[in-house]
Amino acid sequence: MMLPSLLTSLILIPTVGALALLVLRSDDHKFIKGFALGVSLFEFLFSLLLLYKMDFSASGYQLEENFSWITSPPIRYHLGVDGLSVFLVVLTTFLTAISVIASWNSIHERIKEFFVMLLMLEVGIIGVFLSLDLFLFFLFWEVMLIPMAFLIGIWGHGRRIYAAVKFVLYTMAGSILMLVGIIWLFNVTGSFDLPYIQQTLQAGVVPLAPTVELLLFLSFFIAFAIKVPLFPLHTWLPDAHVEAPTAGSVILAGVLLKMGTYGMMRFCLPLFPGASHKAAPYVAVLAIIGIIYGALVALVQPNLKKLVAYSSVSHLGFVVLGIFTFSTIGMQGAIYQMLAHGISTGALFLLVGMLYDRRHTFEISEYGGLATPMPRLSAFFLFVALSSLGLPILNGFVGEYLILLGTYAANWKWATWAASGVILSACYLLWAYQRVFFGEVTHEKNRALPDTSVRERGILIAMAAVTLWMGVGSAYLTRRTATATETIRQQMVRPGDPQPQMREGSLAPGNSGIKISLERSGTR
Repeated sequence: MMLPSLLTSLILIPTVGALALLVLRSDDHKFIKGFALGVSLFEFLFSLLLLYKMDFSASGYQLEENFSWITSPPIRYHLGVDGLSVFLVVLTTFLTAISVIASWNSIHERIKEFFVMLLMLEVGIIGVFLSLDLFLFFLFWEVMLIPMAFLIGIWGHGRRIYAAVKFVLYTMAGSILMLVGIIWLFNVTGSFDLPYIQQTLQAGVVPLAPTVELLLFLSFFIAFAIKVPLFPLHTWLPDAHVEAPTAGSVILAGVLLKMGTYGMMRFCLPLFPGASHKAAPYVAVLAIIGIIYGALVALVQPNLKKLVAYSSVSHLGFVVLGIFTFSTIGMQGAIYQMLAHGISTGALFLLVGMLYDRRHTFEISEYGGLATPMPRLSAFFLFVALSSLGLPILNGFVGEYLILLGTYAANWKWATWAASGVILSACYLLWAYQRVFFGEVTHEKNRALPDTSVRERGILIAMAAVTLWMGVGSAYLTRRTATATETIRQQMVRPGDPQPQMREGSLAPGNSGIKISLERSGTR
């Protein structure tokens, strides 16, 4: 029997947990941490029900909750989930629980408020992935902004206020543009309901002039491009990552950036397909520049955390490139890479945070020879670095391979340039690893650094297990995202357009998990 309030419960659990912590008068820090951990773990286990309740072979939204909220203007409380959003929700709940554990000994002031902000951040992110009403989506989009800014500005490092203000300004600039687009769509269609707007535009009931469609596309796309962040709108990210506490960096890299790529697939492509196709060559060029630029800047970074931050710019460029190939295989690769990047880069930030807890510096020159005093941490770091650079059998390989395969079918030159990012990622990650963990111990402090604790090993084993499972069992994800990807491509069809077919290469559900067609047809 379907649970009618399953999606609402996913929003309410961390909300109630945060409010309970807020009114709690106890000064027992251990109880506060335990309560936050209990809420986050329960939320994660509860989110796994989505995988049990979903029918991944069916198109459209499932487990919907849809009723009137505000009568004038007509705003509905409309939640739903599909193969695109379900795994992002599970990733959010998983990384939130990991972040609570990771913050156990690293937060020393305003502990209660810290975990309140962490849980409210989870509320905003999950709400974004579940909302099917544009007003509700925008509300949760803004709810996410406040706790993230506080996490950076209060519990961050040296230039935390600068980084928090920069994060807020960039995000608000994009939000204003998106709000204009939402209001414009409402005036055109008379509704904020996303499925209704999709059906209305797809059926041609409300035709959009090419100029209007392009402007609407840009209003949404720029907001999402800032969040990704896509070159050249990326400059807020390194500052935010470097100054944020470890938990903030994990959530920021793991799921917050995916809100941008999710928005492109959920809104830009199905609502404005004509403008999306026109913009695709320019977006692809920006994505490729971001891939190469992010990798080159990471290569010369003296700051280990900033190096990982610029690697996110590079890896998210692959995701945007895969989305704008408009092929099933490229878009499925983009979804897979969103999830893989969340795990591998989140793990890298956890490892960097563990090093910071011991030495209170991110400068690579302050390390060296750590493999001797810290063999376990160095082994985990190598494992995660190899997954991030795309070693086969680990999660980073599958997404990048599928994106490059889909990109090659659309434009072989794009794929050639993008592939250089894979080579550069191996360069900056392995070189950074060599400088931090190998060579002579140049600072006496490093000789006595403690290896991973039981708590830290538990975190890293969990991340490593998911990394390996995603690499070996990739068919589990590709089978369950195939229908959602095809649905998005169908939503891009307008009256008179040819029906999309899986010609450029596709991943379809089946016993083999992967089915690749190399038939070359259609316009290039």
